[in-house]
Amino acid sequence: MLSAFTASLLLVTVSELGDKTFFVAVILSSCYSRRLIMMGVIAGLILMTVLSVLLGQFASFIPKNYLKYLEVALFIGFGFKLLYDASQMSPQSDSSEAKEATAAVNKATSKLPENKAGLAIISSAFFMTFFAEWGDRTQVATIALAASNNLLGVTFGAILAHAICTAIAVIGGSLIAKQISERMITAIGGLLFFIFAAVAVFQI
Repeated sequence: MLSAFTASLLLVTVSELGDKTFFVAVILSSCYSRRLIMMGVIAGLILMTVLSVLLGQFASFIPKNYLKYLEVALFIGFGFKLLYDASQMSPQSDSSEAKEATAAVNKATSKLPENKAGLAIISSAFFMTFFAEWGDRTQVATIALAASNNLLGVTFGAILAHAICTAIAVIGGSLIAKQISERMITAIGGLLFFIFAAVAVFQI
């Protein structure tokens, strides 16, 4: 359980820093109550994590040897993709994730009522986070980890990682976001996927 928890914690933390959902939390927390945004964002990420783990459990019905090869292939594929993406980024360029998050937030908040009630803010943060995370590399990685590792370890590790990243985004806000190099985080994420691919190979 401990190894699954640690793997999930590390992989999700590195993948989420500077991700679209990270910037959604940053932008929303600069406009609305940090407490409400924290509640909505974390609720969306917890639901996504639980669904991802359940999907991973369904995948566990695949014969274990084939499942491990699939896990290795996924991690290597993500590793190459992230390193390639990092190589195409300019150190001075604005984050594409931040631009996408800004567009999503502007579109969603334009539909909020004038009084901006607490429930409306929480639900808006929840749905923006949930749909931004759907199909994201973090979700796929969580599914892959849950398919061949301890269920509770992967779940708690991913939830803690999401909570840490959300807290950084909400508390630090735009000040921290400006210090994050999307290129460096992307490259680190790619290397981390290769490390987990190597670990998975030794487990075959």
